[in-house]
Amino acid sequence: MPTPHIETVKMDELDCWRIRHNGAQVLVAQQGAHLFSYQPAGAKPVIWPNDQAVFKAGKGIRTGIPVCWPWFGVFERNPQSVKAMRQSDQPAGAHGFARTAIWTLAGAEDNRVELVLPAPAGGFPGWPHQVDLKMSILLDEQLHIRLSSHNRGADTVTISQALHSYFAVSDVRKVQVAGLDGLDYIDTADGWATKKQAGLLHFTAETDRIYLDTPAQLNIVDNDWQRRIQLTSQGSKSTVIWNPWTERAKAFDDMADDGWQGMLCIETANVLDDVVVLAPGASHTMGVSMASLPL
Repeated sequence: MPTPHIETVKMDELDCWRIRHNGAQVLVAQQGAHLFSYQPAGAKPVIWPNDQAVFKAGKGIRTGIPVCWPWFGVFERNPQSVKAMRQSDQPAGAHGFARTAIWTLAGAEDNRVELVLPAPAGGFPGWPHQVDLKMSILLDEQLHIRLSSHNRGADTVTISQALHSYFAVSDVRKVQVAGLDGLDYIDTADGWATKKQAGLLHFTAETDRIYLDTPAQLNIVDNDWQRRIQLTSQGSKSTVIWNPWTERAKAFDDMADDGWQGMLCIETANVLDDVVVLAPGASHTMGVSMASLPL
């Protein structure tokens, strides 16, 4: 099988890789191993093409697939794992440090590219654990992302994580998400109330939900574009679904005021009761495969 073609490109301050294979193309920033573009051959983009995205050193990119690790969201909202995950009195940034750290290209073979997060001498500040983190990107008729953590230390380590994926849609008010019917979810936009999904998920207001015990497959059904984005997860039983809607979008300096209309985040995750506990020598892989399919 031919090896992917990889070339180095620059996006403002960030070094990036352009990876091509079988007519498909992805763009990945070295900072955060952040995949910010995916275009299947002959199809519309699957990843939201945010023309206001900022490519600056030390700043997260608002599109693509930010890697949230070793904690997800606001640190204080992970009570199960605070003590085990971090040992510092300093404030902890949202979504962990992996998304702004510098990754290295470990190799490319067949249709797979592997990236690794090198730990600095002495470990990451406030996080004294010895956990190796690797990402693999595989391109065939789908895009496959795998995030693997291996605990090489002597202590048990707890992590929460997410692949914070921004998907391109024709109009979020006209799409639905299938596969959630009957599931419990935490509605963080309504005081973290627990609710139950009934039928397809439609979008009529700001949405920020954590779905629990989610199935391996979900679909974004987009009738205007006559396609569905099929998402197949691995190593995850929780899913975060987010759209900022009108007022939240206006507060972002890296999103157009109407940018919320063309995007939808469905985040493959290990959060809340789905956190990952790694015994010494243990490994865990979380991932998602995404396919653009006709209706």
